[in-house]
Amino acid sequence: MKTFSFELDSEGIGIIRIDLPGEKVNKLRHETLMEMEDLLNRIENGGGIKAAVLISGKEDNFIVGGDINEFLKIAYIDEARTLSLRAQEIVSRIENSRIPFIAAIHGACLGGGLEIALGCKYRIATDDPKTVLGLPEVQLGLIPAAGGTQRLPRLIGISKALELILTGKQINSKKAGRIGLVDEVVPKEVLLDVAKKQSLMISLGRIKPKRPRVGSIGEILLEKTPLGRKYILDKARNEIVKKTHGHYLAPILALEAVEIGIKSGFQRGLHVESAHFGELLLSDVAQQLINIFLATHAIKKEPVTNIPELKPRKVEKIGIVGAGFMGAGIASISADIGVTVRMRDKDDISVGRGLKACYEYFQERYKKHNITKLDMGKRLNLISWASDYTGFRRADMVIEAVSEELELKQRVLQEAESFTRDDCILASNTSSIPINQLASRLKRRSNVIGMHFFSPVHKMQLLEIVKTNETSELTIATAFEFGRRLGKIPIVVKDGVGFYTTRILSPYINEAIYLLDEGAAVENIDGAMVEFGFPVGPLMLLDEVGIDLGAKIAKLIYEAFGERLKPSSNIEGLVEEGRLGKKNKKGFYAYNNKTKIVDKSVYSLFRFKQAREPFPKEEIQERLALSLINEAVLCLEEGIIRSPRDGDIGAIMGLGFPPFFGGPFRYVDSIGAGVVLDKLENLASRLAPRFVPAGLLRNLANHNKKFYSD
Repeated sequence: MKTFSFELDSEGIGIIRIDLPGEKVNKLRHETLMEMEDLLNRIENGGGIKAAVLISGKEDNFIVGGDINEFLKIAYIDEARTLSLRAQEIVSRIENSRIPFIAAIHGACLGGGLEIALGCKYRIATDDPKTVLGLPEVQLGLIPAAGGTQRLPRLIGISKALELILTGKQINSKKAGRIGLVDEVVPKEVLLDVAKKQSLMISLGRIKPKRPRVGSIGEILLEKTPLGRKYILDKARNEIVKKTHGHYLAPILALEAVEIGIKSGFQRGLHVESAHFGELLLSDVAQQLINIFLATHAIKKEPVTNIPELKPRKVEKIGIVGAGFMGAGIASISADIGVTVRMRDKDDISVGRGLKACYEYFQERYKKHNITKLDMGKRLNLISWASDYTGFRRADMVIEAVSEELELKQRVLQEAESFTRDDCILASNTSSIPINQLASRLKRRSNVIGMHFFSPVHKMQLLEIVKTNETSELTIATAFEFGRRLGKIPIVVKDGVGFYTTRILSPYINEAIYLLDEGAAVENIDGAMVEFGFPVGPLMLLDEVGIDLGAKIAKLIYEAFGERLKPSSNIEGLVEEGRLGKKNKKGFYAYNNKTKIVDKSVYSLFRFKQAREPFPKEEIQERLALSLINEAVLCLEEGIIRSPRDGDIGAIMGLGFPPFFGGPFRYVDSIGAGVVLDKLENLASRLAPRFVPAGLLRNLANHNKKFYSD
C-alpha cells in the first residue's frame, strides 16, 4: 500500500491524500520520499491539473515529521546530509512547480511536515485544538533539514522564526494565522472545500496570499536593516548560551544556518542547513535526546499490567481532597480534558483559594489563545466545591493532596473511603510516605494507589504511579490510563519510602548540605549543578519545595535506610530558625520583590560561618551527581523501578536530570560502569557509608556490561 493517493476533480484540482499505512500518524520515511518524488514527476508531466491540495487521510494529524527510528539507523554524517539534501529538493520542487500547491492542515503539522507546507503557495489550517504547527527538531538535538531555517524567516520574519526554530515551540492555528504562518483558519468540516476553492482561485490568478506585516514599526526597522538584523541574531545567540550553558549545539547551529541564509543567500543557507543536520544527527547529544523521545512514546504505548485483555475503566468524575497548589493543579488539568471535578478542603476560604488558582490556569490558557472564552467557561463549570464529602459518591477516583503528614493522609483516605462507591480508586499524591502505610486502615486496599504529580502540575510531565502488593491490576491500569489522558508520562514504581524520584533526590540534597558544612558557598554549589545541566541548583530547589518539607522527608528516608542516607543536622537547624524557603521568603536565598540573592546570613548556622571556601566545581558536580546515580542503581537493584529506561525517564522528567546525558543509567553506560565504580569507591573511602557502590553497579563493572543492550 502507498502513502500518497491522487485524484483529479472536475475542476482540475488534484487532491493528494497522505495516509501512511499501518500507522496512526503520518511520518516521513525513505519510501515516502521516494513516493513524493514519483508523484511530483506525474503531476509535472501530466496535463489538466490546475492546482494540487495536500491533505491528510489521518484523523488528527497532517505530518508529524521524520521517522525517528530511521534516524537511528543512519551511521554516517554524509548519509544524514544526503537525506537532508533530498528532502530540501522535494520541498523546492513543490515550491517551484508550474502548478500551485496548497496545504490543507488538520492536526499536528510538525518538523518536515511543516517544511513541506512552507513549500506550498498557500496554507489553510483548521481551528481545531489538535492543529498545532512547529519545528521541534532542536528538542531532539537537531535542526530543520528540509529548508525550514530558510523559508520560515522569509515568511514570518527573523524574530518570530527564531522563536519557533530555537525553542521547538508549537503554536496553534490561530496564532499561526496572526503571524502569517498560515493564510486561513477554517472549521475542520469545510477544510477540503475551502482548499479546493482557493486552489482554483490561485491557479486563475484571482487571489494572492496576503501576509501580515512583520510587526511593529520598530520590528520592521530591525528586520529590514543590517544593523537591526545583527542585533536580533546577537541577542538570540547570547540567550542560547545563557540557557544551554554550551551543552546543546543544535540551537547555535540552527541560528548559524538562519544567519548565513540571510547574509549569503537562500541556496547557501540550504547548504549549511544540510551540513549541520548531518553533523548533529550523529552527535552524542542527539542520540540521547532521541532515545528519550522514543522511550517516552514507548511507555505510553506498552501494556502496564500482565493481563493483556484487561481494560482500564474510564475516569470521568474525580474528587480531590486538598485545594492547595497541588490539588488545584490536578483539578485544573483534569477539567481541561473534560473530567468532572469535585474539590474539597477544610473550609470555604481554602476551597476559594483553590478555585481562584483553577480560574487563573484557564485564564492563562485563554490569554495564550489556547482556548476560547466559551471553552474556558465550560471547563471551569466542570469544577465544583464543598467543605465536606457531598458529591463524592459519584467519583470514579479520589485523589488526596493534603499536607505530607501520615496521620492526616490516613484520616482523609478513611473518610473518602466511607463516602465513595466500592469501585472508587483512592489515590494519594504523597511524594514520600509508603502507600501501604496510608492504606493500612482501609478496607478496600486493592483500590489504593500512589499518584505522585510534580510541581507545577500543568508543566511537569512525569506521573509516578506507586503500586503496593495489594493494589489490583485494574487499579494500576486505570490510574496509568488516566495519567496518559492528562498528557503525563507515567512510570509505575514499587512502594517504598520515597518511591523512586524522592528517594534518589534525597542523597543529592543531603550532599549539597554537607558541602555547605564543609565550607562551600551556596552560589558555588547551585552554579556548579546548573552548569552540569540541571535547570536549578539543589539549594534553590530546596527553597522552592520548602526546607521544612525537605527536612521532614530527609528524616523519613533516614529512618528507613539508615546512616547511608543520614542528612546533615543543619537542615533541622534551618527549620528551627524559621527558614522555610520561598514560601516565607527566607531560605538559602532572600526574596525581595522578584529578585533572588543568596542570603549570606544563612552561613551563621554552619561550621565555617562566613568563611566560605572556593570548592572545585568538578568535586561538587561529582559528589552530587554520583550520589543520585548510585541511589538510582540501588532502586533498580531492589525492584523499585522496572527498568533502566523508567529510571532515566523518571530522573529527567521528574527531577531535571540533564537530558543530554540520557538519564542516570545511560550516563553510567556512556562513561563506563568501571569508571563510575572507581569514582564512588574513592568518595566512599573518605565519606562512607555515603557513596558505597550499589552491588549491581559493581557486578556490571566486573563483567564489563551495560544497563542498555543497544
